[in-house]
Amino acid sequence: MDSRFKNTAVTDSTTWKPCRRTFVRAALTACALPLVKGARADEKPAPEESTGPPEGFYSLMPGIGMSGWQASLGNPLVTTRMGVLRRRRFQRLADADMRVHWAVKDGVLEFDGEGKNIASIEHFRDFELYLDWKIEKGGQSAVYLRGCPQVQIWDAESEDLGADIGSGGLHNNRTHSSKPSEKADKPTGEWNTFFIRMVGEKVTVKLNDKVVVDDIILENYWERGRPVYTLGPIELKAHGSKASFRNIYVRHLPCP
Repeated sequence: MDSRFKNTAVTDSTTWKPCRRTFVRAALTACALPLVKGARADEKPAPEESTGPPEGFYSLMPGIGMSGWQASLGNPLVTTRMGVLRRRRFQRLADADMRVHWAVKDGVLEFDGEGKNIASIEHFRDFELYLDWKIEKGGQSAVYLRGCPQVQIWDAESEDLGADIGSGGLHNNRTHSSKPSEKADKPTGEWNTFFIRMVGEKVTVKLNDKVVVDDIILENYWERGRPVYTLGPIELKAHGSKASFRNIYVRHLPCP
């Protein structure tokens, strides 16, 4: 295992009761992980260019033909009302378009600036996520958690749309904090690293080893006034500009 991740090893033997998972791999992964007492995002090292996931994590990088990921169909309130056959047809068309605009090249997931969001086929409840990201000048992207927007990514050197506050904020929050506590972005065009922890409704975000969101509620963008969904995919946002991702590592956390 890469020496950068040696401090992420699970050392506590606390037992817990796993919750029911939608996907078998989620259940098997969750059942293998004990709860680390007092674990916080700011106690974990951020991976740089690595040879593999930290201990207890597994890779969520797409495989051949973008396996493990699919095109996002957007607003879940709309897609859940579709009949099964109609939704399958929409998914096939969207997936074909996804493979035109998203591709893995030399271990990096590249988005060409056209097309739509992609979503992990696997769904998550409580989890921790590492990912590296890079955007171009004036670019934007984001990470959706359980299918809800969003942990913001944008060109922090630009003053357009208030981007100079930095990335990592819960951009669509209205009641709870939506901005990062500090600007921690590297110069535009360089790799940045997120560490994201989601437990219940609350999210913690580290950007390049600095906590920029500390246990803040992520509001439900799709249904204002209702809690964020308890289960959903991780999405990477298409925002009309090129974006790159690598070292996407995730682990399920035990359910309370």
